[in-house]
Amino acid sequence: MLDIEYKGGNSVVLSTKKATVVVDPKVSIMGLKNISVKDSVELLTEARFGTETGTATLLLDSPGEYGVASFDIKGIAAQRHLDTEDQPKTSTMYRIEVEGIRVGLIGNIYEKLTEDQYEELGLLDVLIVPVGGSGYTLDPVAAAAIARAAEPKAVIPVHYAESGVNYEVPQLELEEFIKVLGAPVEDAGTKLKIKSVGALPAIMSVVKISRS
Repeated sequence: MLDIEYKGGNSVVLSTKKATVVVDPKVSIMGLKNISVKDSVELLTEARFGTETGTATLLLDSPGEYGVASFDIKGIAAQRHLDTEDQPKTSTMYRIEVEGIRVGLIGNIYEKLTEDQYEELGLLDVLIVPVGGSGYTLDPVAAAAIARAAEPKAVIPVHYAESGVNYEVPQLELEEFIKVLGAPVEDAGTKLKIKSVGALPAIMSVVKISRS
């Protein structure tokens, strides 16, 4: 069983009975309370989204392959959304495999992925992707293009406009992405519980998770 919760921005929490992975826990930059990483794996798409509390069991913030409890994690170097091609790749995408479920985690990256990057992401069952755009992160069109190329069963949109979240740059509404992708929509409430790959939608669908 894999549980996925959405905490605002690119922050999500993935948990099994054996371990918890907290992604980009520093949400105070959006006016929210930082997510606790105590006794968890802290996973960062960019170093600036880390809380630096020192309470995590392990901090991962760069490309590489890692095995943590029930999680197999692969970090993939990516160009940050606002950087140019000649600058160092300071963002990290992740492929996370746990209990037979393959999850792709995309941060604030440049919209055009290379064939090598798609190959490293591999086949995915779940894609977690920012959609708010406005020059800060992937916009609905770019996010939808990545989703179509990756062909996951479930697309979980993050980093979009919502009440109570004060982004550094105003974000677009979630409905904009839903319209562009044109896929069926399922509402998971505040937590998506995945018992197995077979429990995911039969065709690519948007799965909405309310911020908790």
